[in-house]
Amino acid sequence: MNKFKSLLILMRPQQWTKNLLVFAALIFSNNLLNIDAFITVFLTFCCFCLTSSVIYIVNDWKDRENDRIHPGKKNRPLACGAISTGDAFTFAVFIVIADIIILFSLGSHVWMVLGAYFLMNIAYTFKLKHVVILDIIIVALGFVLRAISGGVVIEVEISSWLIVATFFLALFLVLCKRRFEMMSLGKNAINHRKNLSDYSVQLLDQMIAIVSGITILSYSLYTLSPQTVRKFNTENLILTIPFVVFGIFKYLHLIYKKQLGGKPEEILLNDRYIQLSIILWIICAVVIIYK
Repeated sequence: MNKFKSLLILMRPQQWTKNLLVFAALIFSNNLLNIDAFITVFLTFCCFCLTSSVIYIVNDWKDRENDRIHPGKKNRPLACGAISTGDAFTFAVFIVIADIIILFSLGSHVWMVLGAYFLMNIAYTFKLKHVVILDIIIVALGFVLRAISGGVVIEVEISSWLIVATFFLALFLVLCKRRFEMMSLGKNAINHRKNLSDYSVQLLDQMIAIVSGITILSYSLYTLSPQTVRKFNTENLILTIPFVVFGIFKYLHLIYKKQLGGKPEEILLNDRYIQLSIILWIICAVVIIYK
């Protein structure tokens, strides 16, 4: 593995799909066709990609010893020795500089959201990832901050119900990932992540059942809320609910029947039914909002 490829892997570009949430505010504020707003949100997306990559580098450095006993993570550049600690941190500094340059060009308060995201994840990496329940909530809040940043940077208000739905959807994905870790690692799960000893598959199954239902309910309430109907002058956003239901149910099918879920980004990139439900949801929402 050459150094350039190792550095690219270290950035975890496959994880950048999570940052697409910054475009939610653009779509649901009738600004999708606004070129200036689109460019601004795209630059915010780039900032989140760079910031998250720095966090991944720090996390990989911190967890490199534990990653060596993980069947999937043992091949990460720092864990397998393909990249030295010095090279990794030098690379991280260059990413931070590029991130700051883009952030200054935006000239908005989005730096506060990005700063909160960075500090929260650093605290998670060094301490809070070992605090039961709080660990999954922090990861979910990271998704919420992504969604909020898109509204902050173009100065539009985001529906409270949409934020709630985003939080519970993220919580759903995190819980499914925790369950996969416990099922796939078995007795070694505690060695990889200490606080997994405070979870059980049965507990996670109950949490997943609760959160998946709340996700569908909160999104449904968003489409039906008077604020949403008044904003878009239509009640037709309710037609997008079946795509959300199918996506969540299909994900549950992959978790419980196919034993997947360890890497949500891989499911997003590889499962054609999940991809189709997302694409149809986007098309339906855009047609209804921009009719």
